[in-house]
Amino acid sequence: NPDGDLVGSLESRDFELFKTAVGTIDFNENMLVQVFTQYPGKIIKAFFNVGDDIKQGDVLFTIDSPDLLQAESTLLASAGVLELQKRTLARVTQLIKAGGSAQKDVDQATSDQQTAEGNYKAARNAARVFGKTDAEIDRILDERKVDSTLVVPSPISGRIIARNAAPGFLTQPGSTPAPYTVADVSTMWMIANVIETDAPAYKVKQEVEVKVPAYPDRLFKGHVTTVGATIDPTTHRQLVRSEIDDPEHLLRSGMFASFKIHVGEPIRSLAVLA
Repeated sequence: NPDGDLVGSLESRDFELFKTAVGTIDFNENMLVQVFTQYPGKIIKAFFNVGDDIKQGDVLFTIDSPDLLQAESTLLASAGVLELQKRTLARVTQLIKAGGSAQKDVDQATSDQQTAEGNYKAARNAARVFGKTDAEIDRILDERKVDSTLVVPSPISGRIIARNAAPGFLTQPGSTPAPYTVADVSTMWMIANVIETDAPAYKVKQEVEVKVPAYPDRLFKGHVTTVGATIDPTTHRQLVRSEIDDPEHLLRSGMFASFKIHVGEPIRSLAVLA
């Protein structure tokens, strides 16, 4: 003031170092899975719709698989051959004890039985590749009945974000579009393109605080996972991607977001307190 008196006091305080920008929410593509069938076939049933939350192992769809049918037919045939070879070996073993057979017949029957045993084990393993359990395989053998229905489970827990599966549609391994796309939405991406002059300040693992207009009172936290290696020559901006925790599954892909990234440790400096 004119008399030279201080209007406030000096105090040492910590000042945050941060940058702010805007961006958009997107799915965490590191936790996004396109679910295909491993074998071709016709879709029989599709069990979930877009937006449904599912758990790992839930059956997404079933297909009528000619390959599974062939594998089960081979299993039944190999089991029949093995049983025949076991009976043959038992018979020639009894005959040689009674003097009615030669040792070479026993050796040949033993070799045939071992070959049949190997073929049978290979056929069981082939059925397991299709997802059949030992109990299901035993039931096929007991009932002597094949079932060409192949179930396709979800490899992760998450949310259905795309569905192209419908009964009657033919599906091929890796043939797009995938019958289902599942995303783990416990974390989401926040993607921003920051101005060139701020680019040197951003580093991987920096803490991020995000707000979205849909939840103005909520603060979502995460960390920087990717800093672009180049500056766009047209916009003179750099990609900064962050992984945001979203345990309540509130965020949606495409949402507008504003964020604050802590770019350094707080700086202690003098401040005038009124």
